[in-house]
Amino acid sequence: MKTPFCAPKGRPREFCTEEALAAALRVFWSKGYEGASLSDLTEAMGITRPSLYAAFGNKEALFRKALDLYEREKLSYMRPALEAPTARGVAERLLRGALEMQTGDVSEPKGCLRVISSVACGVEAESIRDEVIARRKSSSDALIERFERAKAAGELPDDMSAEGLSAYLSALLQGLSLQAGGGASREELTQLVETSLAVWPTR
Repeated sequence: MKTPFCAPKGRPREFCTEEALAAALRVFWSKGYEGASLSDLTEAMGITRPSLYAAFGNKEALFRKALDLYEREKLSYMRPALEAPTARGVAERLLRGALEMQTGDVSEPKGCLRVISSVACGVEAESIRDEVIARRKSSSDALIERFERAKAAGELPDDMSAEGLSAYLSALLQGLSLQAGGGASREELTQLVETSLAVWPTR
């Protein structure tokens, strides 16, 4: 019989850490870092506070692990999108990837975890906000670099900056996630994606 425990060495835990982390991610994704209490987390994860601390560290460390999981699984479309042959192709892969992520699994929370948590304002959340902003900047830098190559290849108008185009696309993606979080339908979000692609700047 297959064991339900995930820890392969030493004394087995009384829960699967991978499943517990996935449950924690859903709580953070639904409520944000500040809105997720330890009681919310332990109840969703099916563990006690001592078990949470032993397996994941404190709430901040748990959030960072949940954010890693979110980026690895929910945002997995982002890195391949940068490999599209054109700037418009990059935008299309990112927008359609975000659309599918927001509408593909009806049981998942809506909105963007990185956007939700970047607006945390309490003293306790300062390091979390800084972490999220730093990760978003890393993604933005990669997008700017890709658009700089597109401009050098003659794909974009001469007066179009890579920084401005990256900010524009990021605003579209954030807007899509905010509308999804506000209850927009798949049809409405698809219309946003199609309109954005129709007006994408080309030379």
